[in-house]
Order: sequence, then C-alpha cells, then structure tokens
Amino acid sequence: MLARLAPPLFVLIWATGFIVARIVAPHAEPLTFLLVRYLLALLVLGGIVLAVRAPWPRDGREWGQAMVAGVLLHGFYLGGVFWSVKHGLPAGISALIAGLQPLVTAALAQPLLGEKVSARRWTGILTGLAGASLVVAPKIGDGGVPPLALGVCFLGMLSITLGTIWQKRTGNMLDLRMNAFAQYVGAALVTLPLVLLLEEGHIALTLPLLGAMAWAVLGLSVGAIGLLLYLIRHGAVVGVATLLYLVPPVAALMAFVLFGETLNGVQMIGMILAALGVAVASRN
Repeated sequence: MLARLAPPLFVLIWATGFIVARIVAPHAEPLTFLLVRYLLALLVLGGIVLAVRAPWPRDGREWGQAMVAGVLLHGFYLGGVFWSVKHGLPAGISALIAGLQPLVTAALAQPLLGEKVSARRWTGILTGLAGASLVVAPKIGDGGVPPLALGVCFLGMLSITLGTIWQKRTGNMLDLRMNAFAQYVGAALVTLPLVLLLEEGHIALTLPLLGAMAWAVLGLSVGAIGLLLYLIRHGAVVGVATLLYLVPPVAALMAFVLFGETLNGVQMIGMILAALGVAVASRN
C-alpha cells in the first residue's frame, strides 16, 4: 500500500512548497525562514525518534553521511532556490532549472551508482522535461535574468541531484526517522552562518506565516522528506527524480485554485506531457 501511495503523495506534498514560498515571501527573509523551519523540524523529529526509540547512528561516520545528505538535499538546494528567487530570478525560470534534475541524475546514475538508464526511460525523461517546460513557460516573462541568481539556482539543482545520489549510496542502513533528523542537523548547521552573513534575521509572526511554517515543518520537512527517503531507498534514483516533472503541473493547479492564476492551453498540454513522461520513465 505504501509503495503505491508514496509517489503521488510525495508529488502532491512537494508541490505545496511553491505555495509556501509564495505565502512566506512578504513576511520573512528566505534563509531565516528556512533556518527556523529546520530547527522546528528537529524538535518534531527528535520527539518522534525518542518516542519510537529509533536506533541512532552507530558511529560518527553514519552521522556524517546523513548530515552531508542534509546539507545537499535541504541546505544548499532550498537555500539556493529561495535566495535566487529573492534576488530577482523569476519563479518560472527557477522551476525550469529545477526541472533539469532528472536529466542530470540520469547522466550521473550509471557512473556513480551503476544504474543503467534505458532508452525508454530517457524518452520519458525528455518528454517530462518538455511538459514541465510548457507548464512554466507562460510565467517566465521577458524580464532580465540576474546572472548570479541564475548560477546560484543552478548550483542548488546540482546539490539536490548529488544529495539524492549520496543518499542512495550511504543511507540504506539508517532508520529513516533518524536519518531525517540527522539531515536537518546538517541543514541547520550550514544555513546558520549564511543567515548571519547575508540576512538580518527578519521574520514577522503573522497568521499566514505561522500557517505556512506549520505546514512547511509537518507536511514538507517531515511528510515529504520522509516519503522521498522511502522512495530513494526502494527505487532507482532516476525514477524518483523523474517524479519531480509532475511538481510544476500540480503546483500550477494549486495556484489556480488558491490564487486564481490562469491556466492556458499550452499549460494543459504541458501537464499531459509531464504525466506521460513520468509514466514512460517509470516503466524501465
């Protein structure tokens, strides 16, 4: 049951991250918000780990491996995307850059993990990329693209790609709840100096922000990341990465319902292509 429900649940919850980012933007600095989110996630996951008596990492090496995964999957990826959008990168372009992850993952999976990527899976990956591009294309606009923000976002995409591969290579023996806890230790440790260096620590405790924070901690940091770790452990990393092609269409539908954003015919076609690409890539 979990194996069947995990992929659609992951896509649905992960897509809400774009909604959270939109809600939070007027109320908090991005890295400050992420740091508070990581610390609250540590409190929640720490309570869960203690309540269920989950086994702790056996040595410093397992601690280090999980913390490195957290730096890559959360610290550098989320930090890079949030920072770049805050500094002028259009959200549509950031989504397109994030959409390159399955391509990069497929290119690296064989040399780093020994996963063979079939022609059928490559077809699905490219189809999904085309679909995701059509979904976000109307949101890109004609504004200038800050080179630094573009580069930071690209580095964030590389970070989550390497984090997914690193997690697959090192995290199979560690309890998933303990693994997530250790990951947020790493994410918090790398984000704290960035906050001190780049931001003033502004965060307004408004009702929208508190609601978004609660969902970011419980839904995204605990729920979505737990599902992601489960999927990485039980599937090929290329297949898991390809699921991210469904995120822009789902996020666009959420924005349509919640904020009244329009959906045109091109975006509808893109949604169909993204779903088709994931379906093809999932049958390796």
